[in-house]
Amino acid sequence: MDLQQLLDSMAPEAPLAQRHLWLADALAWVRGDAIDVAAALSRVRLFVGALEADPALRERWHTWLRAFVAGVDITPLLADFGFAPRTAFLSELGHRLRRKLLPGTPETRDLAELFSLLLPSPFDVRWIKALDTATLERLAALTPERGTDVWNQSLLDALTFCTSQVSATGFASEIRIRMSAEAQSERPFHELPSVFEALRRELRVHGPRSAEAEQAAERLRGQLDACRHAAYTVYQHLEEHGVSVGIVFRLRQLRERIVRIKQLLDCLLAAQPGRANAALLADLVQVGIENRSVRALIAASSHLTAAKVAERSAESGEHYITRDAAEYKEMLGKAAGGGFVLGFTTWIKFALYGVGLSAFWGGFAAGFNYAACFVLIMLLQWTVATKQPAVTAPAMVAKLRDIKATGAVRRFVDEVANLFRSQIAAILGNVGMVVPTVLLISSLLWFLGGEAMIDADKARHVLHDLHLLGPTALFAAFTGVLLFASSIIAGWVENWFVFHKLDSAIAHNPRFTRVLGRARAARWAGFARANVSGLAANVSLGFMLGLVPVFAQFFGLGLDVRHVTLSAGQLAAAGFSLGLEVLREPAFWWAVAGVLVVGPLNLTVSFYLAFRLALRAQAISTGNRQLIRQAMRRRLRSAPLSFLLPPRERPGPDDEAAEPSAHG
Repeated sequence: MDLQQLLDSMAPEAPLAQRHLWLADALAWVRGDAIDVAAALSRVRLFVGALEADPALRERWHTWLRAFVAGVDITPLLADFGFAPRTAFLSELGHRLRRKLLPGTPETRDLAELFSLLLPSPFDVRWIKALDTATLERLAALTPERGTDVWNQSLLDALTFCTSQVSATGFASEIRIRMSAEAQSERPFHELPSVFEALRRELRVHGPRSAEAEQAAERLRGQLDACRHAAYTVYQHLEEHGVSVGIVFRLRQLRERIVRIKQLLDCLLAAQPGRANAALLADLVQVGIENRSVRALIAASSHLTAAKVAERSAESGEHYITRDAAEYKEMLGKAAGGGFVLGFTTWIKFALYGVGLSAFWGGFAAGFNYAACFVLIMLLQWTVATKQPAVTAPAMVAKLRDIKATGAVRRFVDEVANLFRSQIAAILGNVGMVVPTVLLISSLLWFLGGEAMIDADKARHVLHDLHLLGPTALFAAFTGVLLFASSIIAGWVENWFVFHKLDSAIAHNPRFTRVLGRARAARWAGFARANVSGLAANVSLGFMLGLVPVFAQFFGLGLDVRHVTLSAGQLAAAGFSLGLEVLREPAFWWAVAGVLVVGPLNLTVSFYLAFRLALRAQAISTGNRQLIRQAMRRRLRSAPLSFLLPPRERPGPDDEAAEPSAHG
C-alpha cells in the first residue's frame, strides 16, 4: 500500500473495527520492512507533509481523529498497561498465557487492548524514540481543537489511578507488616493522597505549565521516593524470614507504578511535551513486548527466591565439603554407611519386581523404597555421593559474595579442590560398600533359599541396561538433572517452611503444645527446622527416581534413571547371579565401564546446574567468571595433587597468598 491509497482509505465514518484496522495499516506502512529507522521517519514526514499540503485532507484527518478518540478510552493505556489487574503473580501469569493462546480483536474501546495490535514490534520502539523535535511539533500541530485538553485530562486521570494503586499496595497487609518499624512510623503511604491532591489543586488553579504546579509535582516525586524506600525495607524482611514470589511481584509492580507516575508527570508538565510524550509511547511499546513474555515474568519475579534457594542450599552444602585429612576419612566412613544402606535398597528394588505391580504402582513402590532409604541415610548422618553437588555448588559460590575482597578467588579455588576430593571420597565409600553388601545379601539368600537376588535372565537384562554403548550416558545425565531438581525442591520447601513460621507454630500453637507438651513441641520444632530441607530433598529425589521413568514411558519418551551407587549394586547382584564365568564376558566389562561413566555424569550435570543458579543468584559478572577460570587453570598447573589428596591440617587464613583483585 502506498501513501495515496492509505490516505484515500481513511474513513472517519467507518465502524469502530475498521477505523482501528486502518490505523494498524498506517503504522505498518510507517514500519515498512522494520529495518531502516531513517526510512520509517521519512514516511512519517511524508504523511505529515501530505496532511499539511491539503486542507480538505487535514480536515478529514481531524474528523477521523475525533472519532477515534471518542471511540476509545485512553486512560487504561496510560495507567494500567503493563500492570497485572489484581497485582498478583498467578493472575498475571494466567493473563499472559491467555494472550499467547487467544487472538486479539481490533473491535474494542479499550486502547490498552488495542495497543499491542497497533505497535507490536521492537522496531516501533526505535523509530518512535528517533522522532526529532521538529517532526513532533508538526504532528502536534495536526491535532484538532481540544485535543490537547483531552490528552491532559487523560494524563491526570491516569495519575489519579496510578497513585491510588501505589497507596493500595502500601496499605496491603502482606506489605505493611513486613516494612521496617522506621518506615511504618514515617507513614509515607498515608501522606501520598494528600500530596497528590495538592498537585491537582495547583493544576486546576494555575495550569500545568505554572511554577506552582511544578513545585507541587516535585513534592509528589519526593513522596513517591519515600514510598519506594519504605517498600524496599520489605526485602530485608524477606531475606531473613523467607521469600514469597507473590510479594516480590507486588513490590516490582509498585516500583514500576512509581516510574509510570513520574513519566506521566513529565508529559503533563513539560514546556515542550512532544519529546516526553514520544518517550512515554516508546516505553509503553517496550512494556507491551515484555508483557507478552511468560519467561520474563517468571525470571523477574523469582530472582530473589532463586537467590534464597541458593543461599539455603549453601548452608546445607557446607557439611559435605572436607578440608583436611581427618574430614576426608570421616567422609569415607559416612559414604560407606550410605553404601551399606543402598545395598539393601538394591535388594528391595529387585524384590519389588517379583510382586508384579502395574507400571504406576511399581514406580511408586520403587520411589518409596528410594525415599525411605535416603531418609534413613540422612537420619543416620551418613551420605550419598550424588546428592552432594547440588548443595555444595552454592556453598562454593557463596565464597564469591565479596569477590573484590583479598583472597576471595583463592578461597573459591580451594573449595573446588575440597569438593573434588570430597566427591572422590563419597563415591569410593558408596561404591566400595554397596558392592560387598549386595554380594553378602546375595550369598545369604543363596545359602538360605538356594536362589540369588535375581535370576540369570534378569542379570543379563541388567548387563544390557548398563552397557556403555547404550543409552547409559544419557540416562546418567538425566539423573543429574533430577538430582539438581531435588535440591531446588528442598530449597523451596525450606523457604516455604520459614516464610510461614511453621517451626514457631509447632513450638507454640496451643493444639500442638496441648498434645505434645511444651518441651516435646519445642524439640519437634527444632528437628523440623533443622531437617526440613534434607527431608524434602531425599523424599523428592526418591519419588522422582521411581516415578519419572514411568511417566516418561507413558508419553513414549523412553527415559530412565542411572544412579551410580544403585547401578553398582545392581551390577554386583548380576555378577553374583551369573557366577565367576561372567568375568570372561565382554558384556560384563562394558557394564562396568558404563557404571564408571554414570558417576561422573551424575555429579557433573547436577553440579553444573546448581553452579549456574548460584552464579546468577550472586550476580557474578562475566569478567569475574573469566578471572575464576584463570585461577583454576593456575591451580591445576601448579598443584594438581591438591584435587586428589587432602592436606594433613586445614589451612589457616595466614596461608592464603596474594592474588589478582576482581572487578565487578
